[in-house]
Amino acid sequence: MVDEGRVEDQAGLARGSAGGMSLDPKAQALLRVGEMAAAQPQGLDRQGVCSLEVRWILPGRLAAAMTEWFGRFPAETKVLEDAYLLDPHLPGLSVKVRERRALEVKQYRGSPGLLEVAGRARGRLESWRKWAFPHDPPVPDGGDSAGWRPVSKRRRISWLLQATGVGVLGLGEEPGCAVELTEIHVRGEAWWTLGFEATGPAAALGGELDAAAALVFAQALPDGVELGMDDSKSYAQWLRRRPGANDTGAFSRT
Repeated sequence: MVDEGRVEDQAGLARGSAGGMSLDPKAQALLRVGEMAAAQPQGLDRQGVCSLEVRWILPGRLAAAMTEWFGRFPAETKVLEDAYLLDPHLPGLSVKVRERRALEVKQYRGSPGLLEVAGRARGRLESWRKWAFPHDPPVPDGGDSAGWRPVSKRRRISWLLQATGVGVLGLGEEPGCAVELTEIHVRGEAWWTLGFEATGPAAALGGELDAAAALVFAQALPDGVELGMDDSKSYAQWLRRRPGANDTGAFSRT
């Protein structure tokens, strides 16, 4: 697990070592993240948003049958272009630029276990804390920049709440669980992902995600699809392990 304050602490070390000397790429990345944290407008929550997540990422185009299966729930559909920082690798952190408008930093806080739905899904639960900072984009238009990997997404997302049912509210507005079915394209390859992200008070996260999973998996996935441990990973972990990736090593969370 990453210690509290590690983002700003490591960035501070990078700043302290910068006097008159060039920084290595990892120190430069930490410095940039620390600068963005320090530049937050007053009143913006410096504690970040706590989440409990599970995700599966599978190769190939998203089948129409999967879209119909997910269509039981009202969902917002959005086309996104995100870029993930892969090099330098920052252990315990996931860094991305969302739609060239915000830098999002996620701090891995351990796994409380597995989500298991017999005959339907089995995946690793991951606890995260997330911050988002508006900034000028570091990734040029037109594709990969040094260390960054662009990912195109067409995301369908629904917001499930134990107390009030189903909607399309935003993350963090009240305790609940976002469920998304997303088409992914990276370097000409087609993939798709199903993910759950519960947010709210820490004590409520497990219950919200379990309730959402029970609702979503109440109906079997089409065409005999079963989501297993081999496909259960975060975006950053997947990008590092994906065949053909420059860095084929496993995503080290700690």
